[in-house]
Amino acid sequence: MKLILAPMEGLTDPIMRDVLTHVGSFDWCVTEFIRVTDSVLPDHVYYTYCPELKNNGKTAAGTPVHVQFLGNNPDMLAANAEKVVALGAPAIDLNFGCPAKTVNRHRGGSILLDEPDVVHLLVKAVRDAVPAHIPVSAKMRLGYLDENHTMDNAYAIQEAGANWLTVHARTKADGYTPPAYWEKIQPIKDALSINVIANGEIWTNQDAKACQQQSGCEDLMIGRGAVTTPDLTLCIRQNVDEALMNWAALIELQQRFLNGEYKTEIGMIGRYKQWLGMMTKAYPEAKQLWDEIKRIKNLDEILLKLGRSS
Repeated sequence: MKLILAPMEGLTDPIMRDVLTHVGSFDWCVTEFIRVTDSVLPDHVYYTYCPELKNNGKTAAGTPVHVQFLGNNPDMLAANAEKVVALGAPAIDLNFGCPAKTVNRHRGGSILLDEPDVVHLLVKAVRDAVPAHIPVSAKMRLGYLDENHTMDNAYAIQEAGANWLTVHARTKADGYTPPAYWEKIQPIKDALSINVIANGEIWTNQDAKACQQQSGCEDLMIGRGAVTTPDLTLCIRQNVDEALMNWAALIELQQRFLNGEYKTEIGMIGRYKQWLGMMTKAYPEAKQLWDEIKRIKNLDEILLKLGRSS
């Protein structure tokens, strides 16, 4: 069983990847998408999204980081993939799942699922551009506004040479509203010869087991559930239903996060509050801490409160 940390814009950034892989239970993680339009991006953009390129494409804990691209220009996707592989990316992933209106309006992400021929063209362009030993994968939803092209897209991705496919078990129209339709991944899994990874609404060990059973997929990509319960992958691997990490261990994890690199102090505080707010769903201690720090705008003061709550 492989467990993968999902790419989530504004959430699984380099600092969060460092923290969550520090727990030590992901097989690999995927960057937030890098948008490609009509040019080859400069090195500093790659290093901003994936500073792990300077560490052999791995987090400090040794977890490989795959670089994800989003775009609709086959030549530029190919050229950027070729360049980032030369910089040390261990694998390339292509985004056909993003539901954001701005992205879709510019013909990127999930809106391309209405054009399976274009999906094939984009995946093939990248596959042909990078060395054979570098995996190329794709992530898709069940469709854009409907599921009319689900299988067409799955076949298009396979026939273009992708090494595996990750399926988020909702359409763009479904957004992130529960439930995820894990059972709709099963026909895709049965039809393809490449590996299929299931994604969507995996919050607990019980969810993981249900997803595996309904989708037929052994491997899972986990997103918000892993951020909310940082040791969720450990729980899944050990088949336990309650979090294994105690609050004291989570305090150390939060301190590691807050000591990460950041552009602005207010930006780091906002990111931390976002994470702490998500953890309130799983930990009562997080709710108490949130109530204490939600109005604080000074990083040192937050670190002081955090130390006192351990």
